[in-house]
Amino acid sequence: MVSLDDIDRRIVSILQAEGRLAIVDLAGRVGLSPTPCQRRVRRLEEEGVIARYAALVSPQAMGLGLQALVQVTLDDHSEKTVEAFEAAIRARPEVVACYAVTGDMDFQVHVFASDLASFSEFAMKALLRMPGVKGTRSSFVMQAVKNDLAWAPAPQPPASARK
Repeated sequence: MVSLDDIDRRIVSILQAEGRLAIVDLAGRVGLSPTPCQRRVRRLEEEGVIARYAALVSPQAMGLGLQALVQVTLDDHSEKTVEAFEAAIRARPEVVACYAVTGDMDFQVHVFASDLASFSEFAMKALLRMPGVKGTRSSFVMQAVKNDLAWAPAPQPPASARK
């Protein structure tokens, strides 16, 4: 785990909320001059604390009004089967996230589609034909109650300072 001080945590929190913030503005908000702030941001990027930058796009604005969470069960768990399934999932643009999970299923897949017909086409002609797929169970997102993909960890003092 990377060691982060309070300023590092504030930088991460602010960039999570405002990824396009100019370094001068970020520096002012965390109490540093621009050069040391830029060095810290670069270090956070190099150490993998900041994995990448992205724009959060509205799926509806892009014509993707349907979201499904699909539970996938595989026939077997051999390395060959799992690798082939994972490669097939990565190749599908409809899939925005896929997680290997514990429980009754093997994978949880998050899918975006324009409508039910498009999702059905993906499920029937792609997902169910992927290597090793034994079965699926789909649930459709009716409403996003909370969707903080750019979650910002609240700055916390080091454990040694908390009492």
